[in-house]
Amino acid sequence: GGRTWARLQSELRRVGYDIECREQNARDFGVMQNRRRMIIIGWRHGSGLHYPKFKPVQISGTVSELLQDLPKMTPGQERKQYRTTCYSRYVKDNAIRTPDDVLTLHQSRPHIERDIMIYKKAIELWEDGHQRLNYNQLPDELKTHRNRTSFVDRYKVVGGDLDSCHTILAHLSKDGHYFIHPDIDQHRSITVREAARIQSFPDNYFFEGTRTA
Repeated sequence: GGRTWARLQSELRRVGYDIECREQNARDFGVMQNRRRMIIIGWRHGSGLHYPKFKPVQISGTVSELLQDLPKMTPGQERKQYRTTCYSRYVKDNAIRTPDDVLTLHQSRPHIERDIMIYKKAIELWEDGHQRLNYNQLPDELKTHRNRTSFVDRYKVVGGDLDSCHTILAHLSKDGHYFIHPDIDQHRSITVREAARIQSFPDNYFFEGTRTA
């Protein structure tokens, strides 16, 4: 809280250090993810240093372009070969993929038919003026959650036509509803490789363990 932060600043000044905390967004540093975090920077008192002013990086491309060379899949499928040898300027400029890379962890989780139907409705709404699906808008036969007042945006499409995605969260490992692929023909949640690309991991970064891990 505020008091804890003030005490920390005071104690560090006492031993000769200054610190400052400001909110930064990964999107402003060229990452296709709208990820806001508080970043603390410290320096020796009297050193002439200060918290830098970062110039925002202009992102050249969209999330769909970021993913366009990855093979299309439906729920429960896995692909180990790229769809094309061509990839977007953003992917090339940020060294996300090179000609020598091998595709790994592009595996889609299986989905039941009810969720697939909800995914399609969510994608249709997004394509119709960037509308978000409210859980209470669904037909009763598609509703299974008793909670109808909170988390009503639990089904959320990745904005493929935008230059950044909403924040990739840890619960992606258990719940893909919040990260639905923008392509209605694929009607699935994003894969580990797609989530990694959005966070700026290069394709040659191999994740150990199972898909869920």
